[in-house]
Amino acid sequence: MDVLFPRTFLLVFAQIAVGGLFCLSIPPFHSMERGYYKSSAFVFWAIGTLATIGHIALWRRADVQLAGGVGPIEIALWSAFCLSAGAYLATLWGEYVILRARLFVASWSIGVVALVVGASSFAAESQVPVAVIVYPLSFVLAALVLGTAASGMLLGHWYLIDRDLSLEPLWRVLRFYGVCLAAQTIVLLVGIAVMATTDTSYSAMWEEYRWVFLGRMAISPLGTAVLAAMIWRTLLIPQTMAATGLFYIAILGATVGEIMGRYLLFRTGLPL
Repeated sequence: MDVLFPRTFLLVFAQIAVGGLFCLSIPPFHSMERGYYKSSAFVFWAIGTLATIGHIALWRRADVQLAGGVGPIEIALWSAFCLSAGAYLATLWGEYVILRARLFVASWSIGVVALVVGASSFAAESQVPVAVIVYPLSFVLAALVLGTAASGMLLGHWYLIDRDLSLEPLWRVLRFYGVCLAAQTIVLLVGIAVMATTDTSYSAMWEEYRWVFLGRMAISPLGTAVLAAMIWRTLLIPQTMAATGLFYIAILGATVGEIMGRYLLFRTGLPL
């Protein structure tokens, strides 16, 4: 049985976990209630744990080939990510300031390295000369887009609990979300331009899957960029409940877009 199909879709969950955990650093820690970090970190740790279990299940299959499967280094990294994120989550119930900071940085750093290692295994099969750059960038930026949208949605809910919370944390998340969407769009367009001239699989992708690709671009990053503009407008009112609802749609749109991108990765091997 080919494990490439489930592996590509497991990436979406792994990217949400890594990107979401990193984005906990955007709101200023001491201006937020600890409960926000506890609940959000738990969500991202749980998603990351499920993705890691899925990776381990694929790795344990006897018929998994290295080119399409998961290697032991990747498994070790995802396991370390879960352990480190779980330890960070535990420190939120105490005042272990230095340990908590180190575990937090270690968690998302290990997650990024795991994404890069996974991207490298896909890049090894590519004919693109700059694949070692394009693939990791694409994987990491997708993680940041998904993580920021999820963080904005979770943070928006916190305004229902803390009525006196400043809008600045939500503005910070929104600004970072916009930067990530812009960066992802640039990388996708540059990557496509390079692939069109160097990778023979690009022409096959455009012939067979151009509507999937165009749909992917229309939903995310372009569609989610429109949602980001709408969130910006609602925060000017300000209306945090409406902004939270739009972040709901944004995370759904970003997830659908990335799932379509993982489908293209499965079918063509291109990081779209």
